[in-house]
Amino acid sequence: MQRSLPFTCLTTLTVTAGLVACGSGETARDDDHAAAPARTIGHVERLDPELDVIVPEGAVFEILAEGHEWTEGPVWVPWLRMLLYSDIPRNAIYRWEEGDSAVLWLRPSGYTGNAARGGEPGSNGLALAGRALVLAQHGDRRIARLETRLTDPGPVFTTITDRFEGQRYNSPNDLVVHGSGAIYFTDPPYGLEGGVDDPAKELPFQGVYRVATDGTVTLLEDGLSRPNGIAFSPDERILYVANSDGDQPVIMAYDVAENGSVSRGRVFAESWGDGMAVDREGRLFVTRGIDGVVVFAPDGRQLGTLVTTERTSNCAFGDDGSTLYVTSDMYLVRMRLTTIGAGFEPG
Repeated sequence: MQRSLPFTCLTTLTVTAGLVACGSGETARDDDHAAAPARTIGHVERLDPELDVIVPEGAVFEILAEGHEWTEGPVWVPWLRMLLYSDIPRNAIYRWEEGDSAVLWLRPSGYTGNAARGGEPGSNGLALAGRALVLAQHGDRRIARLETRLTDPGPVFTTITDRFEGQRYNSPNDLVVHGSGAIYFTDPPYGLEGGVDDPAKELPFQGVYRVATDGTVTLLEDGLSRPNGIAFSPDERILYVANSDGDQPVIMAYDVAENGSVSRGRVFAESWGDGMAVDREGRLFVTRGIDGVVVFAPDGRQLGTLVTTERTSNCAFGDDGSTLYVTSDMYLVRMRLTTIGAGFEPG
C-alpha cells in the first residue's frame, strides 16, 4: 500500500480505555481513572439501499490504537483472537487484543539489513498460510514466512520468493493465500527509497505474481502501473487487484483457472484503490485514501463509503467475521457490520 504524504513520527502509541502502549511494547494502565468511553471517528455515506443491509444505522469507527506513523496490512489470527498489523516506517508489527492495549509484537518486520535505510522499510501486507504468518517485506524486497511461533515471535524469516527470472522484486506490497496454498502478490515500487526511479530497481514493470507451493513463480500481470491491494472472491474464481495510480485508477478482475493461472482481465470498477477485503456475499471493501473504505457490490455497483476522515490503507474482517478492522494513517479502527467476511464459519 502507498503512503502518499509525509507523516510526523510520534513517540508513543495510545489506545482507548485508559491504556497506553509505549514504543518499546510495554504497556501501562491508568488505574486512577475510570475507563473512558471509546473514541470514534467517521461516518457512513449511503448510495444504495443494499448498504443498509450490511452497515447498521449510526455506524462509526471505533479507535483502537493511535500514534502510529503509517499502519497497514491487518490480519486476524482466529485461534489467538488477536489482530496483527504493520507500521511500515517503524519496521514493526503490532498486536491488538480485545480488552488490552496495542503492543509492539515484532521488530524488524520488513528490513533486516544492518545498513541505515530510509523510506518505507517495514512489512506491508500480512496473511496466514495455515498457522504461519507470511509477509510482504518492503525493505528486504521479498515474500517471507515467519519461522517463530506467533505466541513467541522473533525476527526469523525464510524467503519464499525474492526474485523473478533472476531480478529482484521492487517491493512486494500485498498478498493473499489461495486455498491451494499458492500465494498471489503485488509488486509496486512504493518500498524503494527512490520509488519507480530508484537505481536499485531491477524489473522494468510492476507485476502481479503467483508463487506455487513448490516455489515456482508465475508473472500474472505486468500492465498495471501500481498494482496494490489483492483479494479473491469467496469461491476463489475471481482475483481482484487494485491499482493505486491516479493516472490509471482501476480495480481489475481476473478469472482464476484450476491450475492457478488467470485470464480475461477486465475493469471491475473505475476507482483508485488500495487494500481490499471481501465479504461472504462477494462484496468488495476497498480502501481509497481519504475517502475511507468504499463498498462495491459483486456487479461493480458502488453501495457507499465508510468514511474514516483519514488516509486509509487496508482492511480485514475479524472476530466472528462481522467486524471490519481498518488501518488508517496513525490509527487502527474498527466498525461492527451485519455481514460476514469471506472464509469465516457460519455463527
